[in-house]
Amino acid sequence: MKIGFVTAILDGWSFDEVLEVARTGGFGCVEVACWPQGAAERRYAGVSHLDVTRADAGWADDVNGRCRDAGVSISSLGYYPNVMTGDAAAEAAISHLHRLIDASAALGVNLVTTFIGRDQRASVEDNLARVPAVWKPIMAHAEDAGVRIGIENCPMLFGPDQWPGGQNLFTTPALWGRILEDVGSDSLGLNFDPSHFVWQMMDYLAPLRDFADRLFHVHIKDIHLDRHRLDRVGTMAHPLDFMTPKLPGHGDIDWGAFVSALDDIGYDGPACIEVEDRAYETSRTRILDSLTLSKRYIDQFLI
Repeated sequence: MKIGFVTAILDGWSFDEVLEVARTGGFGCVEVACWPQGAAERRYAGVSHLDVTRADAGWADDVNGRCRDAGVSISSLGYYPNVMTGDAAAEAAISHLHRLIDASAALGVNLVTTFIGRDQRASVEDNLARVPAVWKPIMAHAEDAGVRIGIENCPMLFGPDQWPGGQNLFTTPALWGRILEDVGSDSLGLNFDPSHFVWQMMDYLAPLRDFADRLFHVHIKDIHLDRHRLDRVGTMAHPLDFMTPKLPGHGDIDWGAFVSALDDIGYDGPACIEVEDRAYETSRTRILDSLTLSKRYIDQFLI
């Protein structure tokens, strides 16, 4: 298993600076944030460390050369929009997702990490009915390019602007099974983040076994569930009213059990630390500390 980090936390750093952080920190890879140019629609979005609109053979040779010099590989190109709203924004997001697929193929990375998306005001069944029309063409492009797509299981249901249904349908094993079957592509799989199962109060180990053949990428992020606050507001409250994203080891996940489960299924792909812990986002120094501490903690479970 190769340990990396999601570059979105290094907003404002150049790509070469990102590679230097990875090199000096002993990371083997990075999931590179590749959002379109423009204002961010939410925290951790809008970060672009590679401009995929420039992707051609010369661009790919340059990027790969810089990665080789740093001794750091790219695990995936990451972009997490909502492509299921059926409006102009969704069409623009789909177009950019196609650019990521082409850029990932040009680089030889051959993996893109993203969301399925969701019309948050439509029912689950209505959204499931729409998924094939949106995703079969995307996956046809990905298959032609030899690129796999890893979908993160984040519900995107954290505040009033994402209520009532959230902005990502790919949230539970039951829905994963339906979506994977309906889209019908072996190139569609998981970018699994166990932290989202903690606040949904779900088993975060069983899916590793049940979907081992579709596990393309892993996020390492922790969550602290505040039981006192949960007792006061209940599960119908916005999740951020009773949980807090944390660095690995600072939350409720049993990382020894999680890494052991990955070992049991023979997973040898990338596992990228995703920092969303506000306690470590007050300065560049604290952000760098967060990556150092996270890797040090996870390394204890690796041979």
